[in-house]
Amino acid sequence: MTVQCAWCEEEKAVETTNTAYWELPDGTRSIEITHMPCISCSGCGMSYQEEEIIEEVETQLLLVDTKKLDESIRYDELLKVPRLLKRNYFKF
Repeated sequence: MTVQCAWCEEEKAVETTNTAYWELPDGTRSIEITHMPCISCSGCGMSYQEEEIIEEVETQLLLVDTKKLDESIRYDELLKVPRLLKRNYFKF
């Protein structure tokens, strides 16, 4: 299924997965997140995560003990890491 690319606005983008590199909230290091949902456009060559995926990853990284994370983790495994808090109480 093709979708409209957020960058070039052509209907040449598809939902797929890629590898992303994310800085941890405390700024101490970054991690590799594999098999991450993304949109990839054959028209302009961009691959990007949609806003809801970005927010999901950032919230999860804020709520887990990042010291226990390996240098590389699958997206689905990251979302399964037990949280220290139930939710982000700082987001209004």
